[in-house]
Amino acid sequence: MTSNDPVREFLREKGCADHIIRDGLAGLVDQWESAVQAIDDGYAFGLDDYLNDMDVRQLLDESLGVARHSDRDQFTGRIKKADHKFKGLVEIVDVSLWGTEVAEEEGWTNESNWWYFARPLEAGPELLAEIDEVTGGDAL
Repeated sequence: MTSNDPVREFLREKGCADHIIRDGLAGLVDQWESAVQAIDDGYAFGLDDYLNDMDVRQLLDESLGVARHSDRDQFTGRIKKADHKFKGLVEIVDVSLWGTEVAEEEGWTNESNWWYFARPLEAGPELLAEIDEVTGGDAL
Protein backbone atom coordinates (compact mmCIF):
# COMPACT_ATOMS: atom_id res chain seq x y z
CA MET A 1 0.00 0.00 0.00
CA THR A 2 2.53 2.64 1.06
CA SER A 3 4.98 1.75 -1.73
CA ASN A 4 2.39 2.96 -4.28
CA ASP A 5 2.04 6.31 -2.52
CA PRO A 6 4.77 8.76 -3.53
CA VAL A 7 4.22 10.90 -0.42
CA ARG A 8 4.62 7.99 1.97
CA GLU A 9 7.69 6.83 0.05
CA PHE A 10 9.13 10.36 0.25
CA LEU A 11 8.46 10.52 4.00
CA ARG A 12 10.09 7.11 4.46
CA GLU A 13 13.18 8.26 2.55
CA LYS A 14 13.32 11.41 4.72
CA GLY A 15 13.46 9.17 7.79
CA CYS A 16 10.18 10.36 9.26
CA ALA A 17 8.55 8.60 12.18
CA ASP A 18 6.31 5.63 11.39
CA HIS A 19 3.10 7.48 12.30
CA ILE A 20 4.00 10.33 9.90
CA ILE A 21 4.63 7.84 7.09
CA ARG A 22 1.46 5.87 7.88
CA ASP A 23 -0.76 8.97 7.89
CA GLY A 24 0.80 10.42 4.73
CA LEU A 25 -0.39 13.64 3.14
CA ALA A 26 -3.74 13.60 4.96
CA GLY A 27 -1.94 13.34 8.28
CA LEU A 28 0.36 16.25 7.48
CA VAL A 29 -2.65 18.40 6.58
CA ASP A 30 -4.38 17.39 9.83
CA GLN A 31 -1.24 18.21 11.83
CA TRP A 32 -0.84 21.60 10.15
CA GLU A 33 -4.48 22.49 10.85
CA SER A 34 -3.99 21.46 14.49
CA ALA A 35 -0.84 23.57 14.78
CA VAL A 36 -2.62 26.60 13.35
CA GLN A 37 -5.47 26.08 15.81
CA ALA A 38 -2.98 25.87 18.69
CA ILE A 39 -1.50 29.20 17.57
CA ASP A 40 -4.99 30.69 17.34
CA ASP A 41 -5.56 29.48 20.92
CA GLY A 42 -2.46 31.37 22.11
CA TYR A 43 0.20 28.65 21.68
CA ALA A 44 1.13 27.48 25.16
CA PHE A 45 4.29 25.55 24.22
CA GLY A 46 7.93 26.49 23.77
CA LEU A 47 10.16 27.04 20.77
CA ASP A 48 11.05 23.36 20.25
CA ASP A 49 7.38 22.46 19.90
CA TYR A 50 6.73 25.46 17.66
CA LEU A 51 9.64 24.51 15.39
CA ASN A 52 8.30 20.95 15.22
CA ASP A 53 4.97 22.37 14.06
CA MET A 54 6.72 24.52 11.45
CA ASP A 55 8.65 21.43 10.34
CA VAL A 56 5.27 19.81 9.65
CA ARG A 57 4.49 22.68 7.27
CA GLN A 58 7.87 22.21 5.59
CA LEU A 59 7.22 18.47 5.17
CA LEU A 60 3.79 19.30 3.81
CA ASP A 61 5.32 21.67 1.27
CA GLU A 62 7.89 19.11 0.18
CA SER A 63 5.30 16.35 0.07
CA LEU A 64 3.07 18.39 -2.23
CA GLY A 65 5.95 18.39 -4.69
CA VAL A 66 5.81 14.61 -5.03
CA ALA A 67 2.09 14.01 -4.44
CA ARG A 68 -0.26 12.78 -7.12
CA HIS A 69 -2.32 15.56 -8.71
CA SER A 70 -5.51 14.03 -7.36
CA ASP A 71 -4.12 14.05 -3.81
CA ARG A 72 -2.92 17.65 -4.13
CA ASP A 73 -6.32 18.67 -5.47
CA GLN A 74 -8.05 16.91 -2.59
CA PHE A 75 -6.17 18.91 0.06
CA THR A 76 -5.46 22.27 -1.62
CA GLY A 77 -8.49 24.03 -0.14
CA ARG A 78 -7.75 22.92 3.40
CA ILE A 79 -4.08 23.88 3.11
CA LYS A 80 -4.90 27.33 1.71
CA LYS A 81 -7.45 27.91 4.45
CA ALA A 82 -5.00 26.90 7.21
CA ASP A 83 -2.21 28.98 5.64
CA HIS A 84 -4.46 32.02 5.39
CA LYS A 85 -5.51 31.66 9.02
CA PHE A 86 -1.88 31.19 10.09
CA LYS A 87 -0.73 34.31 8.27
CA GLY A 88 -3.32 36.33 10.19
CA LEU A 89 -1.93 35.06 13.50
CA VAL A 90 1.76 35.86 12.96
CA GLU A 91 4.18 38.60 12.01
CA ILE A 92 7.07 37.96 9.65
CA VAL A 93 10.54 38.41 11.13
CA ASP A 94 13.89 38.96 9.45
CA VAL A 95 15.58 35.84 10.79
CA SER A 96 14.52 32.21 10.50
CA LEU A 97 13.37 30.78 13.80
CA TRP A 98 15.95 28.05 13.19
CA GLY A 99 18.60 30.78 12.96
CA THR A 100 20.43 32.34 10.05
CA GLU A 101 22.99 29.56 9.63
CA VAL A 102 20.40 26.79 9.31
CA ALA A 103 18.25 28.88 6.95
CA GLU A 104 21.25 29.51 4.70
CA GLU A 105 22.26 25.83 4.73
CA GLU A 106 18.71 24.76 3.85
CA GLY A 107 18.11 27.57 1.36
CA TRP A 108 15.05 28.83 3.25
CA THR A 109 13.73 32.31 2.59
CA ASN A 110 10.89 34.26 4.12
CA GLU A 111 9.16 34.17 0.74
CA SER A 112 9.26 30.43 0.02
CA ASN A 113 9.46 29.09 3.58
CA TRP A 114 7.52 31.83 5.37
CA TRP A 115 6.46 29.51 8.21
CA TYR A 116 10.04 29.51 9.51
CA PHE A 117 10.02 33.32 9.66
CA ALA A 118 6.71 33.70 11.49
CA ARG A 119 6.37 34.92 15.07
CA PRO A 120 2.94 34.39 16.65
CA LEU A 121 1.23 37.60 17.68
CA GLU A 122 -0.29 35.83 20.70
CA ALA A 123 1.60 33.09 22.54
CA GLY A 124 2.97 32.20 25.92
CA PRO A 125 5.72 34.49 27.19
CA GLU A 126 8.29 31.67 27.07
CA LEU A 127 7.84 31.11 23.33
CA LEU A 128 7.85 34.80 22.50
CA ALA A 129 11.01 35.35 24.55
CA GLU A 130 12.73 32.40 22.87
CA ILE A 131 11.79 33.67 19.41
CA ASP A 132 12.96 37.18 20.25
CA GLU A 133 16.26 35.73 21.43
CA VAL A 134 16.77 33.90 18.12
CA THR A 135 15.60 36.75 15.91
CA GLY A 136 16.84 39.71 17.90
CA GLY A 137 13.23 40.82 18.29
CA ASP A 138 13.12 42.37 14.83
CA ALA A 139 9.96 42.10 12.76
CA LEU A 140 10.14 42.96 9.05
